[in-house]
Amino acid sequence: MAEGRIVVTGFEPFGGASVNASWEAVRTLDGVEKALLPVSFARTDEAIRQIAASAPDAVICVGEAGGRSAISVERVAVNLMDARIPDNDGARPVDVPIEPTGPAARFATLPTRRIVECIRKAGLPAELSYSAGTYVCNATFYALMEALVAAGTPALGGFIHVPASGMAAGDIARGLDVAVRCVREALEGR
Repeated sequence: MAEGRIVVTGFEPFGGASVNASWEAVRTLDGVEKALLPVSFARTDEAIRQIAASAPDAVICVGEAGGRSAISVERVAVNLMDARIPDNDGARPVDVPIEPTGPAARFATLPTRRIVECIRKAGLPAELSYSAGTYVCNATFYALMEALVAAGTPALGGFIHVPASGMAAGDIARGLDVAVRCVREALEGR
């Protein structure tokens, strides 16, 4: 397989913040297509469908998570929206399914364990995570995996949370660059 087309997304600021650690890191990456997503349950879904329909080889969505001190590679998205704060459109769903007829969960197809190993080998803190939360990040992850299936593409997809604070922006970007290289290796091994 050729080098492969990888799309990496990050989010705009939300909750009164002036920056979002995910986009600050994603925008510095080289050799990938980048997309800035809105922190919106409704608008992000449409953006993700468009990305999936564009036939990428892999999509890595990245979001920030408060209270985390490591780069967290997510394994599973749950079919639930339960927002403690409104999104940037003012929506605050509580106990609402993302897809009423969809499965309870959708799983990443990225090589999640391998990504964690690669980031750790680069000397950065990384962990495998089994909860992407119930805010826009989780909804985006769930929508991504659903959209890739609907598009009939064999593209790899998944989600990575980065610390909202407490980790240098350069280290976050370096960790994401390592993750991208790891995904490229997985694509070449197909």
